Amino acid sequence: MRRYVGLLAALLALGGCASNPVTGKRELNLVSEAQEIQIGQQQYAPSRQSQGGDYVTDPGVTSYVQQVGNRLAAVADRKLPYEFVVINSGDLNAWALPGGKLAINRGLLVELKNEAELAAVLGHEIVHAAARHGAQQMEQGQLLQVGAAIASIGAAAYGGSGLGEMVGQGSMLGAQLVSAKFGRDDELEADRYGMKYMKAAGYDPQAAVALQELFVRKSQGNDPDKLSSLFASHPPSPERVAANKSTMAEVGGPGGDLGADRYRAGIANLLKDAPAYAKYDQAVAAANKGDVAGAKRLAGEAAKMAPREARFPGLLGELELHEKDAKGALPYLEKARSLDPNYFKPIALAGIAQYDLGNRGAAEPLLNQAMQLLPNGPSAYYLGRIAEDNGNTAKAVEYYKMVAGSKSKLGQEAQARLARLDLAQNPETYLAIQPQLDQSGHVWLTVGNRTNVPVRNVSLQVAVVNQAGQVHSGPVRVTTGGDVIPPQQSVRLQTALGPFNTREVLNYVKWRVESAQPAQ
Repeated sequence: MRRYVGLLAALLALGGCASNPVTGKRELNLVSEAQEIQIGQQQYAPSRQSQGGDYVTDPGVTSYVQQVGNRLAAVADRKLPYEFVVINSGDLNAWALPGGKLAINRGLLVELKNEAELAAVLGHEIVHAAARHGAQQMEQGQLLQVGAAIASIGAAAYGGSGLGEMVGQGSMLGAQLVSAKFGRDDELEADRYGMKYMKAAGYDPQAAVALQELFVRKSQGNDPDKLSSLFASHPPSPERVAANKSTMAEVGGPGGDLGADRYRAGIANLLKDAPAYAKYDQAVAAANKGDVAGAKRLAGEAAKMAPREARFPGLLGELELHEKDAKGALPYLEKARSLDPNYFKPIALAGIAQYDLGNRGAAEPLLNQAMQLLPNGPSAYYLGRIAEDNGNTAKAVEYYKMVAGSKSKLGQEAQARLARLDLAQNPETYLAIQPQLDQSGHVWLTVGNRTNVPVRNVSLQVAVVNQAGQVHSGPVRVTTGGDVIPPQQSVRLQTALGPFNTREVLNYVKWRVESAQPAQ
């Protein structure tokens, strides 16, 4: 992330304008094509992992989508190394990264009626990449805002383990690009030129009109959950329907290849497995409501209906692990791994199960493999536990810091372990200190405990310096004595500094934390 921030800063200093390869408009161009391709390539794999992983149950579905995508890419205004994958998610969504890396969810595929509607979706996403919409958001500073070391993106299918909800900083850019909300002009532009690509490739542009009409109807429905990501990044509207109708007239009206029979044949196995995925969705909903028994029953039924789908035994393993049955979870997780060996979630869950069973030697390589596929909080936490068990405090601290910024249960546990291991060495990291003046003009310090463990033996050196940085008053030592600062609470400590007759002196109060220790 620091590399990208530095890169953009350097490009901002250089500046430059160029013609947009799709629209021909003169635009500020700070990210080169080579950099677009590099960013897209680097973020493609972790973005797919965080969105649900690749759909691998029937590789023929992905091959079919790639054929349609390549047909459109051949007539696109900009030649990029386009790639097309199917994501194993029931959400109705599709997305594009800079450099031509595209994805469509299996959930959206089963909603489409024909190949021309698929072409409308893929053509739209090709334009987002070709017209530099994601790159423009980066140039405008709307992305690359680095937050905590682990950021929540809400991608888990089931919240029991928290897996997928947290991705490491290295994957934040991809997560932002996938969920980026394009503006009205970008969406209309992607619709317009996507329909031109459809027409040039021989497809009926009426399908793009029908698709937008479908999305508008669904946006007005009562169950928007599966469409939330699509509507957030690609909001439908009657305006887009009207614009598509106008574009259809402009490119020669309705007429062309619909490919309905070809489409049904191309996604036949997805359509056949649709009832099993419906059971899976019901299982996830039951689990999130606390009905674990019902979730197990439904997931088991789904697994019998579609035995080649890895997500079904994966969910059963996650449910067993949620109930603290690591031994019962492992066979399901191993089954999921055998069906889909490159999806991070069952790998991480298997690592956690092995750790819970005391098999740290088996757990560590699994957790490392999951982290390589997608940096995630739970794997980092358990790798921290293994490092701590092995006496490698520095490594444990490094892993716990990756998780401690999360508000999840594991984040809180990591914060507590981090405080116990690191508080004495770096006390200022865990204390919030604010100087105040009392009514008599004496300096007090409010010392807050940022951790979720009690803190004791806090000792500080405090002084007042002048504008030149020289000591004007002090230094003096203040301590909490025998007092304990409870988690997320504070104490006030009186100093011997003062009296002062102006609050401006607070700007010159400086302190150094000498010591602090966890009370447990």
